Amino acid sequence: MAAALAGTALLTGCGDSASGSGSAKAELSVHSAYIPQPVSDSMAAGFLTIENKGGAADRLTSVTSADAGEVTVHETVDGAMKEAGPLTVPAHGRLVLKSGGDHLMFDKLKRTLQQGQTVTVELHFAKSGGLKVEMPVKEATYHHTTGH
Repeated sequence: MAAALAGTALLTGCGDSASGSGSAKAELSVHSAYIPQPVSDSMAAGFLTIENKGGAADRLTSVTSADAGEVTVHETVDGAMKEAGPLTVPAHGRLVLKSGGDHLMFDKLKRTLQQGQTVTVELHFAKSGGLKVEMPVKEATYHHTTGH
């Protein structure tokens, strides 16, 4: 299904990953990335899953996009949204940013986002560096339902 492939990115290290290097590292990939078409011209939410198939955890420290003045990671606690600190992507695990939970907030949008467009973001990690991800803008009621 084409929608399942939308927003896919893979981060690979520049170093030699040959066996015997002795250091475990994160192997990060992103899938299920999307932005529901926002009702506001100035803010939007974004959702994605970061998968780590490596033997070391990493932390999502910040997010940037040329389409927004600011992109922050928020968490929802007891129904209230607040800015979150760095979020951990566990070794052999995943970090899920979803509606009603941890998610991206795009503030001071530089253009009106419409269904069918794509927003490029760069995820910044403590150990793995930057990872560019294409996030398609979906209909306002879209919710990715596979996985958690």
